[in-house]
Amino acid sequence: MNVCIRPSKAKGTVQAPPSKSMAHRLLMGAGLAHGISVIQNLAPSQDILATIDCLRALGATVDYADAVATVTGANPKAVQNQTLPCRESGSTLRFMIPLCLLSEHPNTLVGAPRLLERPQSVYEDLCRQKKWQFIKQDNQITVAGPLCGGDFTLAGNVSSQFITGLLYALPLTGQDSTITLTGNIESRSYIDLTLQALNQFGIDAAWLNDTTLQVKAGTYQPADLTVEGDYSNAAFLDGLGLIGGAVTVTGLDPRSLQGDKVYQRDFAALKAGCPTISLANCPDSGPVYMALAAAFHGCVLTDTARLKIKESDRGQAMADELKKFGIPVTVEENRITVHPAPLTAPTKALCGHNDHRIVMALSLLCTLVGGEIEGADAVSKSYPDYFEQLRSLGIIIK
Repeated sequence: MNVCIRPSKAKGTVQAPPSKSMAHRLLMGAGLAHGISVIQNLAPSQDILATIDCLRALGATVDYADAVATVTGANPKAVQNQTLPCRESGSTLRFMIPLCLLSEHPNTLVGAPRLLERPQSVYEDLCRQKKWQFIKQDNQITVAGPLCGGDFTLAGNVSSQFITGLLYALPLTGQDSTITLTGNIESRSYIDLTLQALNQFGIDAAWLNDTTLQVKAGTYQPADLTVEGDYSNAAFLDGLGLIGGAVTVTGLDPRSLQGDKVYQRDFAALKAGCPTISLANCPDSGPVYMALAAAFHGCVLTDTARLKIKESDRGQAMADELKKFGIPVTVEENRITVHPAPLTAPTKALCGHNDHRIVMALSLLCTLVGGEIEGADAVSKSYPDYFEQLRSLGIIIK
């Protein structure tokens, strides 16, 4: 799908979409619980539908309609020879691998080519050490355990998704466990979200100290919960207000542990000057920060190395598209500089790079100078009604 956006200003009030990060985590807890859980405020994004499909493959019953999922949990230890369709969801894939490792029988995870290109070395190395099966092919990964509890050591600077996956599986081993993280711990806020969700389902998991997590053996208890609003996608809505609109975003919890909540502070810095901002705890904010820096005075982003292994190489993808707006960008190994320059209308179509956050970031600039975005349907990954929301705010879209 291509969209053409004409210069127009957003005005009005809009509800923040549900947090995809929390939706994954609450569905996971419900899918492992002994009993029936009800999870409300779920958006039918492709990533969330992938997690629902994978939980069904593990034996859970999930009835999903009208933004509500009623879930009866399963025992992943008993699962064998199942295929888990992860689509393009990195969270789903990395959360599900340890659950599949609970079984001594092989199970296979499949997904889009780009998803299977993303690194899984943390799990590969762990399986090699423990002599568990991990066979990675072009379009699938087959694993078998059985995963046992104990003491684990993982790199803290790769992706918090590996840590979350283990945290969900370890309580079901029947043994208490610890996970010690080495190096710089990035995306700590995502680990905190996982601990919060585990606690809500009756699992005893917490930080022992700054680098070590403890998770007790336990049984997941059913719970009725509501997914909170999403700061990472709300940033695009608030970004419309920052560049000249008048937008009020509702449905965000000011007490939320989401790392992307810092955008509210960083937006002010982007409007005021050319700030230096670390993405260590909010890597998903990279594209929207780059778009807003292009609209204002530029910026320097640090701790950007992980942008290479997202749905696209986000730093380079944004650099390529911002060039079409006349904005020069320097992409280095762990640093990105958006140079200040006049924003001009692109003379050729913009590419969405099959990445929802790239499409949404480009849409902000198109509301200022106009433009066409190819592959705009990538927003269905996390925010399927994004363009309908923009229309409701007065943005002219074809």
